[in-house]
Amino acid sequence: MWKWRGPRLRLRVDNRSNPKEFFMRSMLSLLSVLLVLTLLNACAPTNVKGPTVFYPALPQQPRLQFLTSITSEEDLGKKTSALGSFIGKEQQSKRIARGHDIGSVKGKWYVSDRTFKTLMIVDLEKQEIDFLKDQREGALKEPFGMHITASGEKYVTDGERKQVVRYDAADKFVRAYGEPGQFERPLDVAVFKERLYVVDFPRHLVAVLDKNSGKLIKNIGKRGTGPGEFDRPTHIRIDKQGNLYVNDSFNFRIQKLTSEGEYVKEYGYPGATLGGFGRPKGLDLSPSGDLLYVVDASFENVQIFSEESTDLLLFFGTYSNAPGSLYLPSALYIDNQNMEYFQRYVDKDFKIQYLVIAASHLGDHKLNVYGFGEWTGEKLPEMEARQPGKADAAN
Repeated sequence: MWKWRGPRLRLRVDNRSNPKEFFMRSMLSLLSVLLVLTLLNACAPTNVKGPTVFYPALPQQPRLQFLTSITSEEDLGKKTSALGSFIGKEQQSKRIARGHDIGSVKGKWYVSDRTFKTLMIVDLEKQEIDFLKDQREGALKEPFGMHITASGEKYVTDGERKQVVRYDAADKFVRAYGEPGQFERPLDVAVFKERLYVVDFPRHLVAVLDKNSGKLIKNIGKRGTGPGEFDRPTHIRIDKQGNLYVNDSFNFRIQKLTSEGEYVKEYGYPGATLGGFGRPKGLDLSPSGDLLYVVDASFENVQIFSEESTDLLLFFGTYSNAPGSLYLPSALYIDNQNMEYFQRYVDKDFKIQYLVIAASHLGDHKLNVYGFGEWTGEKLPEMEARQPGKADAAN
């Protein structure tokens, strides 16, 4: 029979055992040893942090730090069961496939996924990824953009249903907006007070609805290139004053309008130089409203504009194999509710003020997480790559 004596494995043969019984006992003991080794291996740390990435790069004064990428539950820190893996019964880790838009509440992110055709729920507290369950009338078919209110209500545009679907803070279906023929292909929605602003892509306009009755109040815009006109708009955000920021995608610009649809200003232009757009997609505003972030699927980067002057201030991303790079990005979201879950990645001399999340359709890293903030150390390090300090080590 097998006996475990310290670190070595010794074989003692009992001559009174028949060969079949001896073989079975031997195989069971060997499987037990392999299971122990598997468990020990599963407990070993797998996340090895590389050099810290800042934008702009050191030795310039950094304003953003790339923190981490999230694609699967393992990226959140969820431990896999070694026993389940050993016997082949471990469930496959849930993953993000093609994120189109992002929203958040405290402790959770919601990602509209073009592949799974539902809202993926990234639970930062439980380190799990789940999805919005189909709810008969509330079942999603082709979700695109979303707006999550301060109270946790979700408004999701559905291109196939041609409606905006509303859920409460507990993710339960409340109602749908959009009578037959009202929308052709709604791609995004913003909510301000008692109004819904719905971007209708093929109709080149923003429809304004009463939140309570669902009735159309007015349409903003028409097809064209002039101020307040659109050519296939895709994304919308709204500031604290009710101003609209609309991605006028085929005019290669972001337009700012009042809540009534009056033109205010625009950001960007068609072109391959910095400040121009090739394929603008998701956008968002900083919590203070002074910065406008726009992701570009063609240039595969994020550009940051001064909201007041419309000047380009900084860009980051680009396609490569380097940490923080993007691959056909689509969504851009600013989150100032969930910084605590990423503090372990932050450099000890950098203090973040909010998170910037960019979602890529392709590649191995679907949600890139950056932290916007400021350098708090005594002096900036030299140009060589800065290695993470104690605050950067993964728990």
